[in-house]
Amino acid sequence: MLEIHAQWDDEARVWVATSEDVPGLVTEATSMSALVERLKVVIPALMELNCGVTGQAFPFHITGERSAVAEAA
Repeated sequence: MLEIHAQWDDEARVWVATSEDVPGLVTEATSMSALVERLKVVIPALMELNCGVTGQAFPFHITGERSAVAEAA
């Protein structure tokens, strides 16, 4: 299973995905659901382009990270 790391970019207001398992992967989307759909297209393309791997499924797991501040009233 491919491990994908997603981090929220507060300034750009998008999730940014990277992975050591998928060479060249850097993609973004405005929601986690949109990111999953984008990864379904991008991962096979990058695996073919950068690794020569075609004709197979690429299961992946996303770990998301987002920071926030809670302020007292």
